[in-house]
Amino acid sequence: MAFDGIFTHAVTNELKTALISGRISKIHQPYKQELVLQIRAQGKNHKLFISAHSSYARIHLTNENYENPSEPPMFCMLLRKHLEGGMIENIEQMELDRIIVFTIKSRNEIGDESYKQLIVEIMGRHSNIILVDKDKQVILDSIKHVSPAVNRHRTIMPGQGYVAPPIQQKVNPLSIGEEDILRKINFNAGKVDQQIVEQFAGISPLFSKEVIFRAGLVNRTTLPSAFLSLINLINQKEYTPLVIVSPKKEYYYMIDLQHIDGDRKVFSTLSEMLDRFYYGKAERDRVKQQGNDLERFISNERNKNIKKIVKLKKTLDDAGKADRYKLFGELVTANMYSIVRGSKEIEVVNYYTEDQETILIPLNPQKSASDNAQQFFQKYQKAKNSISIVEDQIKKTEEEISYFDTLYQQIESASPKDLQEIREELIEEGYLRSRQQKNKKQPKPQKPVLEKYTSSDGTDILVGKNNKQNEFLTNKLAARDDIWLHTKDIPGSHVVIKSKEPSDETILEAANLAAYFSKAKHSASVPVDYTLIRHVKKPNGSKPGYVIYDNQNTVYVTPNEDLVLKLRK
Repeated sequence: MAFDGIFTHAVTNELKTALISGRISKIHQPYKQELVLQIRAQGKNHKLFISAHSSYARIHLTNENYENPSEPPMFCMLLRKHLEGGMIENIEQMELDRIIVFTIKSRNEIGDESYKQLIVEIMGRHSNIILVDKDKQVILDSIKHVSPAVNRHRTIMPGQGYVAPPIQQKVNPLSIGEEDILRKINFNAGKVDQQIVEQFAGISPLFSKEVIFRAGLVNRTTLPSAFLSLINLINQKEYTPLVIVSPKKEYYYMIDLQHIDGDRKVFSTLSEMLDRFYYGKAERDRVKQQGNDLERFISNERNKNIKKIVKLKKTLDDAGKADRYKLFGELVTANMYSIVRGSKEIEVVNYYTEDQETILIPLNPQKSASDNAQQFFQKYQKAKNSISIVEDQIKKTEEEISYFDTLYQQIESASPKDLQEIREELIEEGYLRSRQQKNKKQPKPQKPVLEKYTSSDGTDILVGKNNKQNEFLTNKLAARDDIWLHTKDIPGSHVVIKSKEPSDETILEAANLAAYFSKAKHSASVPVDYTLIRHVKKPNGSKPGYVIYDNQNTVYVTPNEDLVLKLRK
């Protein structure tokens, strides 16, 4: 993994520089396994993000805004009690492990000084955030509890003594020389990259592969030289935080990984890099977990309507044979006296063709000639009447498919709050049953919260990410002379520029937002229409979020995530 011991060492150094002697002003727990600490240090306000997520565990400073629950979880309330107002006296890494310890001085209920430790363990699915009484080394609480039944050697529960993870008997690579490397590596055994990981603390396969790549032909001369050149970069804090996008995967690290080919983006700090790398990743994972049932329901409804379209079109094809039933009825009537009762078919001359060809007409042997003729005329009338009905049903079914396509796209770019609004919409439209308990008081409806962006010239741009937000933005919030944008014939967000005469640059930036928050997010040269709000109308009885518009112009843009991040307010 990229967040190895030496990467943790680099992050610790960055946090020390920014946060030592800082005062913790606020603590939030926006999600089950993640914390945000607001810290005032060195005349600046900082937000420290800490995650114990099994797939996205990390710690770094952040500029992102996170929505907090209406009621803080118990762990968050405990942290507020012990840490809010406290001063960060020290930040240190435990050995070269993926563990960072914050020592915080605060005052207890009677005003005496007390010291607490906030221990952040970044260990994949075993990641945790633990609050410990420094003097007693007793756990006050943790974001994840580990009972004796799960791990009797290392129980993480309130009241238990804090026990650090077992120390691995490995050499610290930050304080070694060439001879230490040669003693630990057996060049005859092969798999030198694995040996580096096994023998030296804090090193991941990513780092060891970079050592092998830079060594070229691996031998007793090239390997120590390549190894120590990378270690010197770490010791001298000469970091190059970067994200590498290869054809198969994205990577991040604090030094350039020359053994990986791909597009490179360099950042000024490790925190900025981590903020960018994880942008949306953890949130999409949460949305996928919370909205799995919703996504499955929308997919099933869409598939049902696609099957319905096939059946309706077949019915329409059958209805197209109406004229043939009328012809059969007229020919049976004209030849009624030549038909013998009990006949299964009759061959007659078709007087409606120029060459007077004969035609074979199937008959019901249990009916008279007159009844057979009448049956054909009834089929003709029924088929004729059904055409308009079936065409109307096809139109409505196509609208349903388009509606569910839009919802599917909205889930892809939704936050957990957006997800709840989509669920509420489906309940209001009668697709889902309400989960609200009968005797429970209904919460007051709240105005949708829109995402705000600022163009390069300072113009406000608003984005709706689901139908509730789109309708509020377009039909209520926007002024008649504001500029409205939407991807052309592609499901996506409504975007509004709060300006009567925006610059061309602002229009292109807003169009980029419209393309990014659409089904064409990963496409190139996406058409985006824009027009005045006054030209945008919602037809009576139409689905939520559906509008029609005219007097539009069209621009073509390629969605750019870096630009979206730059425009965020």
